[in-house]
Amino acid sequence: MEFDDDLIACAQAVERGDPARFRAVMAAPVPARAQLFPIYAFNLEVARAPWVTSEAMIGEMRLQWWRDALAEIAAGGLVRRHDVVTPLALALAPGIAEKLDLLVGARRWDLYRDAFEDQAHLERYIEETGGLLLEAAATSLGPADPQVARDAGYAAGLAAFLRAVPELEAKGRRPLVDGRPAAVAVLAEGGLDRLARARKGRGAVSPEAMPAFLATWEAEPILKQAAREPARVADGTLAINPARSAARLALMRATGRW
Repeated sequence: MEFDDDLIACAQAVERGDPARFRAVMAAPVPARAQLFPIYAFNLEVARAPWVTSEAMIGEMRLQWWRDALAEIAAGGLVRRHDVVTPLALALAPGIAEKLDLLVGARRWDLYRDAFEDQAHLERYIEETGGLLLEAAATSLGPADPQVARDAGYAAGLAAFLRAVPELEAKGRRPLVDGRPAAVAVLAEGGLDRLARARKGRGAVSPEAMPAFLATWEAEPILKQAAREPARVADGTLAINPARSAARLALMRATGRW
């Protein structure tokens, strides 16, 4: 399958900026990559937008640019020429662009130094970033129960978020509502519960949509580690052995079971 310049640019951006998802996409069948790379490149651009400037207003303008691009895709007419937006318009399933507006909106939290309002706000942030991203990826590949995808995406998003806590704190953010070990363990256990619920619904995910779930391959071991040793979150030592990580991804790819 030939990738055009836009798809190549998306793949290169994901490889540089989101190596974990890049590995997951490269484990997917080749036809699926043409849809997954633009979606993950979009996510990367949106996630990066609040951090490329110290001026909140400029960050707001960057996020609004992406909301406007999604509105164009949702309208079904001409979309702006852009090496991510152009292939994204072809990759997204109908109705998904409107949902991704919530993902962009959630990233406004990254612009400011305010803490999350409460635990529900934190969980909604993970839901609207990690959860909606996996829903977009899965349903754009093939039939999949949106709630199953959101549950699995929440778990993967939470695992990534917990690993990023020290970096977020170093940048002046307050990522955890309650950073005490017991509270962190409960948060991680909640992610494991969402992953378990998603797995019960595997039958509602078509084989075509399954490659999107490869991006969850490290969620379970990371969340189990955080639940068992919550101090690792603050220490920045949440990690999975590279050989074990590679083996998990290979097994998931071979069996189709996530």
